[in-house]
Amino acid sequence: MLQLVSRFYQGLLFLSCVSMVAAFGAVLLGVVAREVQWDIPGLDAYAGYAIACALFLALPATLRHGEHIRVTLLLDRLPAEVRGALEWICLAIGLGIALAMAWYASRLVWVSWTTHDISPGADATPLWIPQIGMALGCAGFALSFAQALVMRWQGSHFIAVNADAARTE
Repeated sequence: MLQLVSRFYQGLLFLSCVSMVAAFGAVLLGVVAREVQWDIPGLDAYAGYAIACALFLALPATLRHGEHIRVTLLLDRLPAEVRGALEWICLAIGLGIALAMAWYASRLVWVSWTTHDISPGADATPLWIPQIGMALGCAGFALSFAQALVMRWQGSHFIAVNADAARTE
């Protein structure tokens, strides 16, 4: 099961990479198009959609690798039992927030689908299409927090720790 979830995170990270390349391609095409006096409607919107997808799709893998901003200034100075309790609380709050994000992002996709909501820009893209990346990323983020809690319960680390942090525990 852990291998399946890990592959899911890797798949989302791969899609994030594809989204970043798409954003780069859209921006590059926009620059070239301006130089040759060619107007491509909605190109800026597509670059924005791709960047938003890249950000949300990378959330689970960045949590797994410990790349999110975490405030350890306080945690590093606390006794082990207090630190452990505070980490439990933080993971539980993180899971709650991530579940809310996933719920509302999925709901947004559904509402956009059912109401046939389209972008107000020149591209007139159905909004549920770029919103799928956000919903997938949020769902993966919630799953990663749930996995972090389970692994913490089992006594192992979900979030990658550096060598200095591992020596202090």
